[in-house]
Amino acid sequence: MTQNTVSIIGCGWLGTPLAENLLATGYAVKGSTTSAEKLPMLRQKGIDAYPLSLSPEPVGNLAALLQTDIAIINIPPKAGKMGDNFHPEQIQHLANALRQSTVAHIIYVSSTSVYPELSRVMVEEDVKTPIESAAPGLMQAEQHILQLAPARLTTVLRCGGLMGYDRIPGKYVAGRTVDSGAVPVNYLHQDDAVGLLTAIISLRLTGTYNAVAPEHPTREAIYRKSCADFGYQLPTFITPEELVPYKTISVEKLRQVTNYQFKYPDPLQFLYRL
Repeated sequence: MTQNTVSIIGCGWLGTPLAENLLATGYAVKGSTTSAEKLPMLRQKGIDAYPLSLSPEPVGNLAALLQTDIAIINIPPKAGKMGDNFHPEQIQHLANALRQSTVAHIIYVSSTSVYPELSRVMVEEDVKTPIESAAPGLMQAEQHILQLAPARLTTVLRCGGLMGYDRIPGKYVAGRTVDSGAVPVNYLHQDDAVGLLTAIISLRLTGTYNAVAPEHPTREAIYRKSCADFGYQLPTFITPEELVPYKTISVEKLRQVTNYQFKYPDPLQFLYRL
């Protein structure tokens, strides 16, 4: 093990390009996947890959993955399918294993879905407990990681809607009826998610941070452009009788401590590919 080894628990849509970027930056990278079929592809990229599932207890070679300096936990909280307690239990099992490990820095990829829609700008300090949160299970998972401090460096990154490349907004609303066209988006391009996580690792940054593009165009503007660019059927926009509640997520705290320059600050200019 070296001080430059990173383990990514969850080499999926975000974890795999993050691993590739870290490899290019000079880190040794380990990674996990729930799919045995993906192992050869990950290994071909230079990732020391292992099968691992969290059911919610770990099944696989977690011990090898935790022989690392930095661990990034990047697994989707499938609350809808598995119930609200499943993801916190997954993270609790990981936290118990991390407590017995020599990992120095733990980064948990969370989501801005923890914030309720109060029709205003939301900052990190607005939600500190599960009771305040719109996603209490996710907040519990965050707390399981943060409670590993001060023995270890701990970071929670609350990402906005991850978009870019094959995640094209128009694809998800084509031909539908939309009553939330006036609501601002809180998107984050895949490249900037990778860039921000790399910066956090480099700076050994700790604490809780939001990660969204600095600009927040409306859903209608996003959907109209996306459908026009890729030929999807435009949704029908209707004006609701009552205003749809929203939230505008602030990224200022993270920008100030990292001085990160967004590659795609405006979601209307995100790079997509069919």
